[in-house]
Amino acid sequence: MAYSGVRVERDKDSGVAVVTLDRPGRHNAVDLAMAEELTAVWREFRFDDTVRAVVVTGAGGKAFCTGIDRSAVVPQPSSPYSVDDPLVRIGPKANDLWKPVIAAVRGLACGGAFYLLGEAEFLIAAEDAVFFDPHTSYGMVSAYESVYMAMRMPFGEVARTALMGTAERLSARRAYETGLVSELTPPGEEVPAAVRCAEVIASYPTGAVQGTVRAVWSAKDAVRAQALAHAPQLVTLGNLPPERQAELFAARRAGFRLR
Repeated sequence: MAYSGVRVERDKDSGVAVVTLDRPGRHNAVDLAMAEELTAVWREFRFDDTVRAVVVTGAGGKAFCTGIDRSAVVPQPSSPYSVDDPLVRIGPKANDLWKPVIAAVRGLACGGAFYLLGEAEFLIAAEDAVFFDPHTSYGMVSAYESVYMAMRMPFGEVARTALMGTAERLSARRAYETGLVSELTPPGEEVPAAVRCAEVIASYPTGAVQGTVRAVWSAKDAVRAQALAHAPQLVTLGNLPPERQAELFAARRAGFRLR
C-alpha cells in the first residue's frame, strides 16, 4: 500500500521493517490520515511473513512524535461515557501484532507519542531525545499516556512527568536511568542501533520470538486493560472544553526545566 504520512521500508534478507513517521514539518504529529495508516501498517505486518521484527522512528531529526496534530478535528459523541480517540489504535499491540517492535527516538517525544512508545518492546534513544507530557498544562487529563508509561517507569516518575506538564522535560539520560530507555546513542545513531537489535531478533526462529513477546506482555495485560478501561471516562470528566484548551495552548509560556 502507498502511504502519505508513514514511510515503510522492508529488508527481506534481514526480515526487518523500518516504519518512519513522515511529517517532519509538523514534528511528526499524528493527523487522522496518519492514524489510519499506522493501523493499516501494523495489520498488514500480521500477514507479511517476510517481516519478523520492526523499528519505528520519526523523520527529520527534531522529533519522534509530538502526539495528535492540534489541527485535527475529532467529533465526539454526546454521551459522557464515550470518547473517540484516534490514537488508541496506532500501536502494534492494539492491532494484535506480536512481532517485536523497537522504538528509535530522537528529539521530541511527547503526549500522544506514548501510545506508540508504550507498545514497543523497548526504546533506544539519541542523547538529544526529550520526553514530556503536556496534557495537564492545557487542561487535559493524561489518561492513556500515563497508563502506558506506568507500565515502563517507576510510579513517582510517571506521576511527576504527567503532573508537571510543559514545565519539565525528561532528558534521554534521565529516561535511561528510570528504565524507559534501554540504550543511549549519539544523535543519528539511534536507528542503526535499533536495526542491529532487530536484525539479531529477526534471525531467531519466528515462533519462539513471537511467543516470547506474547509472554512478556501477558505479565501486564490484565492490569493494563483494566487501567485503560477507565481512561475514556476520566478524559470526559476531567478535560476542559476544546475552546478553553486552545486558549491555554495559545497562552503557553516559553521555557522549561530539563532534568
